[in-house]
Amino acid sequence: MHTYPDSVRFLYSLGNEGRTLKLGLERISLLLERLGNPHRRLRCIHVAGTNGKGSVCAFIESGLRAAGFRTGLFTSPHLVEPVERIQIGGRPVSPEHFAEAFEQVHAEAERLLADGLLDGHPSYFETVAAMAFWLFARLSVEYAVVEVGLGGRLDATNVVTPELAVITPVDYDHEFYLGKSLEAIAAEKAGIIKPGIPLVISPQRYEVEALLAGFAARAGAPLVRTSEWRAEDVLIDQRGSRFVAAGALRLPIQCPLAGEHQVSNVLTAVAALNLAGVRPEAIQEGIRRARWPGRLEWVSENPAILLDGAHNPAGARALANYIRRFGAGRRLRLVYAAMRDKAVEEVASILFPLAEEVILTTTGQPRAVRPEYIRELAGRPDAVIAPTVEQAVHLARQNDPQKWTIITGSLYLVGAARALLVK
Repeated sequence: MHTYPDSVRFLYSLGNEGRTLKLGLERISLLLERLGNPHRRLRCIHVAGTNGKGSVCAFIESGLRAAGFRTGLFTSPHLVEPVERIQIGGRPVSPEHFAEAFEQVHAEAERLLADGLLDGHPSYFETVAAMAFWLFARLSVEYAVVEVGLGGRLDATNVVTPELAVITPVDYDHEFYLGKSLEAIAAEKAGIIKPGIPLVISPQRYEVEALLAGFAARAGAPLVRTSEWRAEDVLIDQRGSRFVAAGALRLPIQCPLAGEHQVSNVLTAVAALNLAGVRPEAIQEGIRRARWPGRLEWVSENPAILLDGAHNPAGARALANYIRRFGAGRRLRLVYAAMRDKAVEEVASILFPLAEEVILTTTGQPRAVRPEYIRELAGRPDAVIAPTVEQAVHLARQNDPQKWTIITGSLYLVGAARALLVK
C-alpha cells in the first residue's frame, strides 16, 4: 500500500505538468473504464476558461454545499499540498484517502501498461483527475464541480457529461498548446460544450462570445449569458464587495474575495447556481462563505503582504487595477517569479512600473524563468535577485508601514510563499 508521501513522490516523478502534458481522452477513458467509470455516476458542473475559473468553481461549490449537497471539487494546480486538488465538503481529502485513490488508479494504469494498451503511464494531471472521479464516487459525492486543467476539448476532465457547463472569460494563455489566436483558444474551450447541456458564459470579447454562441447553437445547448445579469449598488473595498445581483432574480450579495473582477465571477456563479435550481438563500450563503486562497489574499497585516496568482496579462491587469484602486499613497514592493510558457515581458510591463522595489526569484521548477533573464527582459536593472523563495519571503517580511509587498507571477511561487507565511 502506498503512503501519501509515496503517492506524491510518484506523481512528481511523472514530471512537471507543463513539460509532460498529454492532451487527449484515450488514456483517461481507458483508465476510468478499468475503474468502473466512476465519472458517469456523478452529477457535475464543468468549468473552463482562461481567468476566473477557479474562483467561479469555488463560488459554485460553496453554493451547492449551502444547498445541502455533499460536494466534490476538483481544481488545479495546488498551492501547497496535492490533496488541495480534490476536495469533499469544502475540505481537501485526507492524505489517507488521497493515497487510497492513488493506489487504485496506479494499479489499473500498471495493468493497462502490462496489457500493452498504454504507451506510458498517464500524466500527473490524468492520474489525479482519475483519482478525483474515483474518490467522488467512493465517498458518495452528490454534486461535483470540475475545473478544466488546460483548454477543454482534449482536457482529461472532458470525459464528463455535466448537468451544465460554464466558460469564464477567455484570454491569451497557453498559446503553445491552444493556438495563437483568441478564436483558436476559444474553440478549444468550447470543446466542453455538449449536445443539449446548458451553457453559462461570462462576459467575453465580441469575437469570443460570437464563437461560443455558435458552438452552443450547433450543439443545441441552451445558452445563458452572464451579461443578462447586472451588479447594482456596488460597494467594493480592499477585502471584497457588496452588491445586488439582478437578473432572473434579485439577490443581495456579500463577496469575500477581493478584486473588482470578482463581481463578474460572482454573477457567473449566481447564473450557474440559479440554472442548477439552487434556492436563492443558499446561493447567497454559498457566495458569502466561499474561500479561494492565493488570489488577492492578505496573509499578513504587519508587514502588509498580499498573495496573488496572476500569471498572464489579464490577471496582471486585474491586479494592477486593485493596486491603483486601494494602494494609492502606498509604496510597493513586488516579489515576482514566472514560468517559461507565460507572457513574462507583457506581465512585467503591466506590474513593474507600479513598484518602487522589485525582488525576482525562482521556484526551482524546470519551467521557471531565471530571475536574471526577467531583470534583463523587463529593463529593471535595479531589481534585487533572491535565489530562493525563502530568501524572497525573508526580504518581503522587512517591515515598512507605508509599503505593501505583493507576491505574484506564478501559482507555484504563491504556494511556496504561502507555506512559509501561513502556519
